Amino acid sequence: MVLDGLYYTKEHEWLKLENGVGVVGITDYAQSELGDIVMVDLPKVGKKVMQMRTIGTLEAVKAVSDIYSPVSGTVIEVNNEVIANPALINQDPYEKGWLVKIRLENPEEIKSLLSAEEYKKLIGEA
Repeated sequence: MVLDGLYYTKEHEWLKLENGVGVVGITDYAQSELGDIVMVDLPKVGKKVMQMRTIGTLEAVKAVSDIYSPVSGTVIEVNNEVIANPALINQDPYEKGWLVKIRLENPEEIKSLLSAEEYKKLIGEA
């Protein structure tokens, strides 16, 4: 499932814009490829992040996967619920399973992200 109205990375993160803040998570495709997620490591609130640099990791039964920031900015909120219950990412990757909120430093970076249609082509769903 790929949701319209979001931006995507080739590394399978999604970004939803809300008043200059980007809500970030991993895609349904990514969580299904990883399998059961058992641990989440996220940056602290206040951390500066750079576009397409690692901001954390997801540990699944099968593998550990890096999380990349779709945009540069400052982490203003972390989803503590997914740290306590990583399975939320598998159950609801686009709503309850979001990871961090980032105040965008450079909104122009959005242009380098994929649309829902482009992401569907990337994962072979188009």
